[in-house]
Amino acid sequence: MKEVDRYTIECIGIPSLVLMERAALAVFEEVKKHVQKTDPIWVLCGNGNNGADGVAAARMLHLNGYHVQAILAGTKDRGSLEYVKQLDIAEKVGVDLVEYPDFSPGSCMLFVDALFGVGLNREILGAYREIMETFMEYRPVFTVAVDIPSGVHSDTGQIMGTAFPADVTVTFGYEKLGSMLYPGKEYCGQVTVADIGFPQKSLLETGTGYFTFEPGDEKLIPKRPAYSNKGSFGKVLIAAGGRNMSGAAYLSALAAYRTGAGLVKIFTVEENRTILQTGLPEAVIVTYDPKEAETGTEAFQELLKTQCEWASVIVLGPGLGREAYVKNLVEEVLTNAYVPIILDADGLSTIAANPKLTGYFTENIIVTPHLGEMARLTGSSIEAIRKNLIAAAREYADRFGITCVLKDAVTIVACKDQRTYINSSGNSAMAKAGSGDVLTGIIAGLMALGLEESDGAALGVWLHGRAGDAVREKYGSYSLLASQLTEELYTIMQEQTREQRDEIIWQGL
Repeated sequence: MKEVDRYTIECIGIPSLVLMERAALAVFEEVKKHVQKTDPIWVLCGNGNNGADGVAAARMLHLNGYHVQAILAGTKDRGSLEYVKQLDIAEKVGVDLVEYPDFSPGSCMLFVDALFGVGLNREILGAYREIMETFMEYRPVFTVAVDIPSGVHSDTGQIMGTAFPADVTVTFGYEKLGSMLYPGKEYCGQVTVADIGFPQKSLLETGTGYFTFEPGDEKLIPKRPAYSNKGSFGKVLIAAGGRNMSGAAYLSALAAYRTGAGLVKIFTVEENRTILQTGLPEAVIVTYDPKEAETGTEAFQELLKTQCEWASVIVLGPGLGREAYVKNLVEEVLTNAYVPIILDADGLSTIAANPKLTGYFTENIIVTPHLGEMARLTGSSIEAIRKNLIAAAREYADRFGITCVLKDAVTIVACKDQRTYINSSGNSAMAKAGSGDVLTGIIAGLMALGLEESDGAALGVWLHGRAGDAVREKYGSYSLLASQLTEELYTIMQEQTREQRDEIIWQGL
């Protein structure tokens, strides 16, 4: 955003103060929604451009008859050029400006946080920390943050010693990573992205490798042509389910079917045949003897090779367990498959325990670790990974030239083409056994429909989260079951079906 701002001002020629006026107007419009004109409003301003936005917003509130006071954390004669200019304008129109040492607190209905912006890159200490802690003690009824809550690192979402919690964050141009990643996400409240006049060219010229999805992006799900058959929509092989672990295989297979795959085959131990055939008769069941898998008999190798040749995408790992034969199974799939492979759960644990297996990784691999699995794969601590989600996912994906889906409260997809997806859907109700198995099935279903690895992984994560949001809306935050995620997929896929139907009608007309 700093580079977009610079390019817009220096190369496009839009003056900085013009952008600032539009930013302040967006804050002003948000504040108006939450107060009466007689309610006391405090605007805490730093001496950078974030503070200048705050001073300009205070001026607009003052000129519109609101009871506002701008508190200056720094002195009036020190700050950015824009800050000094905004102070000069504010003084001339009679805004109540007070330097922090002279501030006399009272009651506050609405607090505008314009202390630090996206440039904060070190821990808040000393006088500024004292100022922040003092204002936190006043406990304003409602807080609006300007661009990003002060104290939240705009790149990582980490808290730089302390931070103001906001009810609403008005951010400018594009959302910041810090407002999408935890713990910063919790401090931002509702995020409103305000268009303040950055031309699209500024983003294209400066570039960004980060993206997310929003409602309406269902259109990215591949369309199903009218003239087709089950073979037209891909063949998904689910190598999953050890003894007493049929549920993982079932959920992945069901999710693949619900997402649109034409054929799904489950490759599992013989003990799982009856329950899987009963629970999901639509799936083809192929079983093997774990003893043959452990010794690597020629019959087992040939059986598995045949399944890999049949598939157009493979899910490898859910519920396989940790028995000795699993290593051979994983290695055989990696050796014989020439189609995309989604490595999950016990498949990843096998890789972590046998790092040499990464030698079979090709660009068609998708790994889907949660933080614990990522720690085992990389040797890093869970806490270190949590603090640097994007860097951890990006480093692992780039090391092997693969796609890495790092699952957390906000899931990151480090695509093999250097793009990085930050997920914007989902909720804590989805933290249930089986939820990850559903995700692998959704990704497999999308790839069976024709999406390549990176796009399938990113879109799959978003659809998975949207299904979780729909379940929580119906059943609350406690009662979600993983199988319900597959049931809600149809509501999302309906939107794509409706779009296709409307297109057919339009073409007919």
